[in-house]
Amino acid sequence: MELLVAPVEHIVFDIESSLANQVGAEPLPFPGMDKSGAAVCDFYVKSSCMRAASCPFRHIRGDKTIVCKHWLRGLCKKGDQCEFLHEY
Repeated sequence: MELLVAPVEHIVFDIESSLANQVGAEPLPFPGMDKSGAAVCDFYVKSSCMRAASCPFRHIRGDKTIVCKHWLRGLCKKGDQCEFLHEY
């Protein structure tokens, strides 16, 4: 099959180079906005996290039980300070 198809290894689309160079990538609009894949910060749970918004882990309290309706629409501006859950 490889002999029947023309080689395409030399073809590079603009989008490929833009993605590789992260052209147009900007920081998140709000600090601490997307930590959905991160684990919960152990230091925050103990009230001793010194990194605040720059912490790569989520700052959530165990007493949150209701999902934030603004977060569901992508409009919550409170980030880690929101009193509602930012996950399902």
